[in-house]
Amino acid sequence: MAPGSNPGRRTSAHSVLFYRDDSELAARAGEPLLAALTSGGTAIVIATPAHRELIGRWLTAAGADLAAATAAGRYLTRDARETMASFMIGGWPSPAGFWQALNPLIQRAAAAAPPVRVFGEIVALLWESAQFGAALELEALWNELAAHYPFGLVCGYSAGTIGGRDRGDALAELCEVHAGTLGADPGAGPGAGSGTSAGAGPAAR
Repeated sequence: MAPGSNPGRRTSAHSVLFYRDDSELAARAGEPLLAALTSGGTAIVIATPAHRELIGRWLTAAGADLAAATAAGRYLTRDARETMASFMIGGWPSPAGFWQALNPLIQRAAAAAPPVRVFGEIVALLWESAQFGAALELEALWNELAAHYPFGLVCGYSAGTIGGRDRGDALAELCEVHAGTLGADPGAGPGAGSGTSAGAGPAAR
C-alpha cells in the first residue's frame, strides 16, 4: 500500500477502448496522451512494439515533441509482453508482482508531472489468448492502483477479437470494471458505430 494513500477514494477514470483499426487505436489512445503532454503532464504507453510505434507517430504528427518529453521523463513506454511477464505467475497476475512492476512508475509520474495518462494493452494480450479470468483480474488490479494515484487509464482491445459466443459473460464483466467505453460497441457486430458511453473518458475525476 502506498504511504498516505486512500484506497477507498477513486481518483481516476478507467476506460475501455474497443478499436476497429489502427487509425482508431492511434487517435483514441493518442488524444488523452497528447492532452497530458501539452499540459506539462506525463504520458505512459504500455503496448506491443507495433502499437508503441503507431501511437508515437500519431503523437508526433499531432505536434508532440516526444524526444524532449522522453528526456524530461514525461513520455514513458514499456513493452506489454515484457511487463506482463514480470508479474504473471502460473498464468495468473500476481498482485504483489503487479504492484512492484507498476506502482513505482505511476507513483513517480503522479508526483513529478501530473496529469498522468496511461494507455495499456496487457489485458488485450490475455484476452486474445482466451485468459479471460486473468484479464479481468488485471483490470481489477488497475482499479486498485487507481484508488491510490490520480491517473487516467485507457485499456485497448481489438473489436475484432473481443466478442464471441464463449465470451459474452466475460465481456459483460469487462465492461462493468470500467468507468466508460470508447470506440465500437462490442455487442453490435461488424460495422458498429463509434462513440463514448456516459461517464466515459480518460480524464481523471
